[in-house]
Amino acid sequence: MVNRPGRRRFGSIRKRESGRWQVRYRGPDGVMRSAPQTFARKEEAQRWLTLAEAELMQQDWIDPQRGQVLVKDYAQQWIAQRPGLRPRTVALYEWILGKHITPYVGTVPVARLTTPMVRRWRAQLLTDGVSVNGAAKAYRLLRAVLMTAVKEDEMIRKNPCRIPGADQERAEERPVLTVPQVFALADAVPERFAALILVTTFGCLRWGEAVALRRRDLDADLGVVRVREAFTEQRGKGMVLGPPKSRAGVRTVALPAAVLPRLRHHLDTYVGAELEAFVFTTQSGSTIRRGGFNKLTRWQPTVAAIGAPGLHFHDLRHTGNTFAARAGTSLRDLMARMGHDNPRAALIYQHASTEADQAIAAAVNVLVLQFPGAVGGMAAGSPYSMIAEGDVS
Repeated sequence: MVNRPGRRRFGSIRKRESGRWQVRYRGPDGVMRSAPQTFARKEEAQRWLTLAEAELMQQDWIDPQRGQVLVKDYAQQWIAQRPGLRPRTVALYEWILGKHITPYVGTVPVARLTTPMVRRWRAQLLTDGVSVNGAAKAYRLLRAVLMTAVKEDEMIRKNPCRIPGADQERAEERPVLTVPQVFALADAVPERFAALILVTTFGCLRWGEAVALRRRDLDADLGVVRVREAFTEQRGKGMVLGPPKSRAGVRTVALPAAVLPRLRHHLDTYVGAELEAFVFTTQSGSTIRRGGFNKLTRWQPTVAAIGAPGLHFHDLRHTGNTFAARAGTSLRDLMARMGHDNPRAALIYQHASTEADQAIAAAVNVLVLQFPGAVGGMAAGSPYSMIAEGDVS
């Protein structure tokens, strides 16, 4: 049934053989289009057509055909075309998409995905045994993909990912070592890895940043570390050298003077004379892989022996960050030292001052010097065996 001439100036509504009502209208480009769905009642069809006309008049119209692409296809395209993603991040996003998004809502057209559907998807993830943190990561990825569909590709008007708290992870409280424990750990691992423990902790470095350091990046007299590169472990490729995690990751970090004797000893004993020589390697001179490092150091029994069972290597960076925060530095300078970057704080990181970073290192040095044996322990035998038990809190 077509509307009688004069009764409707915009679009048409007709009843199909199935008994459902179909809407057709002319878009701003002059092309006749149908509504993306049919309607059980004529009143529903009329309401939809009225809204479409209002959108055209307000220049807020979106071509419904754009949103017919499936979520899985659009998300895969989003990952492939997203600028600046590191290979490890691409691999992570593809894994999340294939594991937690595509099996549930992947075949839904982008324009058909609604907030109730997103809510049911997240609830099903949790029911299927996905952790809260895993569901949060999947939710953030889907939200980011659909935000591009809203703001850049103009496929949909609103992002259906509107579930309060769904993006939040429940961070496990990670252990923080005391200063004596840090030195005890450096003493407990094989000697060629002792300086790695100290530089990572007191320099607030990530694993990939620490094992990518070259001789040219270290000044063991001034106590300066320049972070310029980072290793990432990629499936099928092994250790891949590239830029740090973010632009803020390229930074210069000052070390407390108390750890420099151990660093100088390491450079003299285990590192080649050429400026490009990597500072931390295996006995054969190859790049250290994290799994291999755990075996070479008998990591779990070793950290248990110093009173920190379950400690992860990344917790050394967390410990160093905590020491720096206790030194009373500002949030701006602390974040710059850590090499963090995000849209809200990028400008802050770019303008962090070297003087403030030196002050952090000096303040941490005061903490270290509170404990006997922190300096000059290279004389003989166990370099840090004289460190007294204690806490810096």
